[in-house]
Amino acid sequence: MNHTAPTYSADFATAAASRLSRAGFLCGVVGLAVAIGLGLAEGDHMRHFWLSYLIAFAFVLTLGVGGLFFVLIQHITGAKWSVTVRRQAEFAIGTIPFLAFLALPLLVPLFSHEGVEEFGGLLWSWVHPHGDHAALITSKVPFLNVNFFVGRFVGYFLIWSLMARYFKNASIEQDKTGEHELTVRMRTRSALCLIVLALTYSFAAFDLLMSTDPAWFSTIFGVYLFGASFLAIHCFLVLSTLYYQRQGHLKKMVTIEHYHDLGKLMLAFTIFWAYIAFSQYMLYWYGNIPEETAWYLIRITSPWTNWSWIEPIGHFFIPFLGILSRHIKRKPPLLGFWAFYILVVHYIDLYWLVAPNLYPDTVPFNGVEVFALIGVVGLFLWKYGQQAKKHSLLAHRDPLISDCLAFQNY
Repeated sequence: MNHTAPTYSADFATAAASRLSRAGFLCGVVGLAVAIGLGLAEGDHMRHFWLSYLIAFAFVLTLGVGGLFFVLIQHITGAKWSVTVRRQAEFAIGTIPFLAFLALPLLVPLFSHEGVEEFGGLLWSWVHPHGDHAALITSKVPFLNVNFFVGRFVGYFLIWSLMARYFKNASIEQDKTGEHELTVRMRTRSALCLIVLALTYSFAAFDLLMSTDPAWFSTIFGVYLFGASFLAIHCFLVLSTLYYQRQGHLKKMVTIEHYHDLGKLMLAFTIFWAYIAFSQYMLYWYGNIPEETAWYLIRITSPWTNWSWIEPIGHFFIPFLGILSRHIKRKPPLLGFWAFYILVVHYIDLYWLVAPNLYPDTVPFNGVEVFALIGVVGLFLWKYGQQAKKHSLLAHRDPLISDCLAFQNY
């Protein structure tokens, strides 16, 4: 028997989404053009630009795939509180096929011999072993080679795109039909999809970021990036909801109670990220194996020492104390400030993971990083806004929406 969900009004934010999309496209084009120009001016065969582009791409990938984690977890748990904010995460996962397009420029340093050599660990160290760990790197060549690397990434994005397409389209279809069975099917299928996503995202983390130092390895690295991604998507949802509410949308559908839960999850995953980060560091410090501790040695010595202090202080202690209070979580503008702050230190964390591998003796951070980030994030927001123009911001016929609106924190 078909069951229909309670009917609420759709909330189309065409004008607000169009403004966001246009601003994102302009920032994307101008930001990348300036970053490329600055990269060319440095005369280092674009080495600095490719580093900056890789980190900016990893940043938006954490938002897209973090959104997919969010959607799957809401379905598998039958979460009621999140129904009115879930559609924005569905728009975020709708950018995943576009993120595959944004990954294509990374093929340039992979297939250009000169670019490959300059780009460092992402490829060069795999095929030209050197240093104290040459034998260790050589043993990884069957896995870390260009063709297999590209093939894996094609597989990752194909799997993620198929999952994103199904869950976004099923949710939008429910706006039209109100069928309860769609919720049941999405909940059933989310279990297997969550397992597949966890595995593919872990390997993608190894390939995209950890491989920039091919001698180093961490089995917890995928969990590390998952924690950062899940934290980032909650911050993004806070900022996105604040934007739409200031444009006159979702005012009665996303309440202080929903912000409170988003804030609690921001706090929880700030702690979770710190726990994973400390666990990784503590085990390597205790083991004291040269090929493992060398990665940290670069980061705790000059010139990277101060950047390393940002990790425990800026990424954990400051936001932990900042959003610990119940009152902060129930004041959307203040929560929005902390959401923006956490996204900033999230980018710094990604930069800290990668840049010292290519620049152990200097911190290259300058306008190239800034404009590459503006460009890539701008294009992400452009694609995000394109979807928000076409569909309701609210999954208004989800069978759990009445429970969502009645939800209260105690």
